[in-house]
Amino acid sequence: MAAASYFSQSYAEARDKFRAAADARGLDVVPHVHPMLGRDGETLAMDLALDGPKDAAALLIVSSACHGVEGYCGSGIQIGLLGDADWHRRIGDAGVAVLYIHALNPYGFSWWRRTTHENVDLNRNFHDFSKPLPANPRYDELAAWLVPPTWPPAPEVDATIASYIGEHGQRALQEAVSGGQYDHPEGLFFGGRNPTWSNVTLRHVLQEHGRRCKRLCWIDLHTGLGPSGACELIFAGSNTDSIGLQRARSWWGDKVTSMQDGTTLSAPLTGLMWTAAYEECAQAEYTGIALEYGTVPLMEVITALRADQWLEMHPEADAAQRIRIKTLLRDAFYTDTDKWKQQVLAQGITAAQAAVAGLTRA
Repeated sequence: MAAASYFSQSYAEARDKFRAAADARGLDVVPHVHPMLGRDGETLAMDLALDGPKDAAALLIVSSACHGVEGYCGSGIQIGLLGDADWHRRIGDAGVAVLYIHALNPYGFSWWRRTTHENVDLNRNFHDFSKPLPANPRYDELAAWLVPPTWPPAPEVDATIASYIGEHGQRALQEAVSGGQYDHPEGLFFGGRNPTWSNVTLRHVLQEHGRRCKRLCWIDLHTGLGPSGACELIFAGSNTDSIGLQRARSWWGDKVTSMQDGTTLSAPLTGLMWTAAYEECAQAEYTGIALEYGTVPLMEVITALRADQWLEMHPEADAAQRIRIKTLLRDAFYTDTDKWKQQVLAQGITAAQAAVAGLTRA
């Protein structure tokens, strides 16, 4: 099948395709139903499909839509894997079980938002909330300018952002904005003050499926950073796990980047989702990777996120403006062309194959 056939134009279509692909493979899909409905009134769910024995010594997790709207890419790759006969032979011969987690954040996927229904960035939400949360004074300085009272922003707003970049550089703006913040619930990259529904549900999934294996690998699928169609492989593990980083680079090559050594395009982050693997599956040797696919230039991504957050704060916006902003956001995280889809699918399959090979090494 052509790569484009695995990708979708709505969450509901993606969910139907995922369930159909799992059914064609003979797999049961177990839904964890979300408390809210989707944009078109559809049921939302974090859907699971396990391919292989529950007690397999080696388990590979492939997950999508941690950041809602990024699920258009991740879902397509999951469906592509489910429909790949060579992939099934590889995992069968290796004795590796694969757990597909479709739509970690189904609300954001359906409603074309990066955040959960709580306006939380899921990948900043994994903290011990009984302890003080990280401060981000640089975001505090920019908060009122990032989500201004009107959209498009007034000239002085654009001038302030441009001045910040001129003084500190674009990387400093990226770190200030995307590093995560916990003091502006209606702002960007808000990490929350309690565990989200997706956080709690994912932990239950890891407890159910990840506590019998000896070796655990997790591939989490993302978009929005880097050149269009290019895939950055980011170590998805603790910043103190130097052995895990070394193992990841032995599996996927030295091109694996990391927040440990500052080689990734991503800003330094806290509250990362994959820390749950260490906490919930402590018996397993854990190796994780995030695949980060490029779409549009960074400042276009930031502008789309700012516009969408403004829209969330202004439900009175007219239909035409709502459509423009939502389309801008969707396009910032999903390139709806056959060429881009083929690129991301091919790289996703290659990374998954390397994971299986790594899991089966002595």
